Amino acid sequence: MSGESRVTLNKGAAALIAAALLVTGAGASYLLMRRGGDTPTHAGAMPAGEATATAPSGTQPPAAVASAPTAPLPDVVVSLGEDAVARAGIVVAPVASGEAAAAIRLPGVVEPNAYREVAVTPLVAGRVTRVSAELGDRVRRGQTLAQIYSPELAEAQTKYVSAKAMLDAHDRELQRTQRLAEIGAASRQELERIHAEHAAQTAGVESARSRLELLGVPVSAIDALGSGSRVSATTNVPAPIDGVVTARAANLGLNVDQATPLFTVVDLSTVWITADVYEKDFSRVRVGDEGTITTAAYPTLALRGRVSYIDPVVSPQTRTARIRVEVPNPRGELRLGMYATVVVTGARSASVPVVPRSAVQNVADRTVVYLVNPKEPGTFIEREVRLGEASGGHVEVASGVQLGDLVVTEGSFFVRAERERLGLRPSAASSTGSSAMRPGARNVEAHADVQNARIVVNEQGFEPATIALRAGTPARLTFIRTTDRTCGTEVAFPSLNIKKALPLNEPVVIELTPTEAGAIAFACGMTMLRGTIIVE
Repeated sequence: MSGESRVTLNKGAAALIAAALLVTGAGASYLLMRRGGDTPTHAGAMPAGEATATAPSGTQPPAAVASAPTAPLPDVVVSLGEDAVARAGIVVAPVASGEAAAAIRLPGVVEPNAYREVAVTPLVAGRVTRVSAELGDRVRRGQTLAQIYSPELAEAQTKYVSAKAMLDAHDRELQRTQRLAEIGAASRQELERIHAEHAAQTAGVESARSRLELLGVPVSAIDALGSGSRVSATTNVPAPIDGVVTARAANLGLNVDQATPLFTVVDLSTVWITADVYEKDFSRVRVGDEGTITTAAYPTLALRGRVSYIDPVVSPQTRTARIRVEVPNPRGELRLGMYATVVVTGARSASVPVVPRSAVQNVADRTVVYLVNPKEPGTFIEREVRLGEASGGHVEVASGVQLGDLVVTEGSFFVRAERERLGLRPSAASSTGSSAMRPGARNVEAHADVQNARIVVNEQGFEPATIALRAGTPARLTFIRTTDRTCGTEVAFPSLNIKKALPLNEPVVIELTPTEAGAIAFACGMTMLRGTIIVE
């Protein structure tokens, strides 16, 4: 009995070993075929409902794609049987024509109108003896803001009074000499000397008077100065314009000179809203375009102005140019430093191709759509597209499709999943060795239990900025910030009440489960960098 048992065990082990060798050989053969670049071919006898796929002739090998990551991805043909098309619920529609977005939305900041902002400095050196304006006070032009005791002013007044007295005495001497010259009691030479001295005395008085005017003494006060007048050593610092005091450095006892700023007065009847425009949007903004300003503090208030200035210099750190919109602020609702939303509306509009958001899918860091060949039912062409602005449920297509092309609008996720299952296009990780080696690359994996997406935050923003997810399946989004040259130091999902910091070069994982189809927006903390999750 024992011998028979041993023979039975040996036969079972041999069978297991043979099966293992068979499986290993099959796997090795499959890997060798994959490494050799073989592409799955059409099986003419494939039963209905089975998915088959082919790569079109002329498709570049993976090495060529990896060597030129900025070149468009080659087209890939995916073929589905009738049963598979029916199960996927595929719906197609032609690429429609829409107007290019004429408006651009930008975050802005309220700043003072620099042409109506005045730094108030004293006209004389001295010591502050009185301050009559506080921060936030509304002042009128000519209103006294402070008073200064100035020995320099007293000395200038004394010199003027003295020069004026000497001129008066010389006037009397000149008149006497003229009468003497008329009767021959004085020579003409003496009269000419007296005239020259009188001219010098007159110039001295005018010089002293001009000095007082430069020191801010009113003309009426100068005219009142005489030999019996009392000299004042104090002067007032008046407000140069109507406005609000936004800065005050004047305090009692402060010693000042003509370069010391005492106050800053700003006329807030008009303010500037400044915003940063990215390079890709330069062509959409022109001087003279209308701008509408809204704020979180006053949701129902919309102020309108026009773009009055576009900075000719692009910031090397953010790759943006600053624009300026001047708007009226008669009631002072807009306070300096407030955040505002600027919607710049241009007069330009053009017809561009648009597709539904649901038609767009992501392949690594690229976006693709699936075209339909009406002459070959069940055949779909995956083509890379470059997207423009999104509006509502549609998005502009800058390149890749033309008006009238048929695209898959519903069920595109199923077509992409079939393409990935058949291995028609290598993933970003396999074509580059590691997706982390290339900024902007994203390794996306979709399984039955979880969806994984990787988003890189670099100088261009979120890459990719559009991500497709399935509704009802948990998703894991991994954000990694690779630069300090943008404001993307945190990411926020306003509709989900999620906000997380993004440390430099440290992955941050956000887990969520989209429950219904639609769009979920995310952005940086300043809402300058934006992205969208399309839930299908």
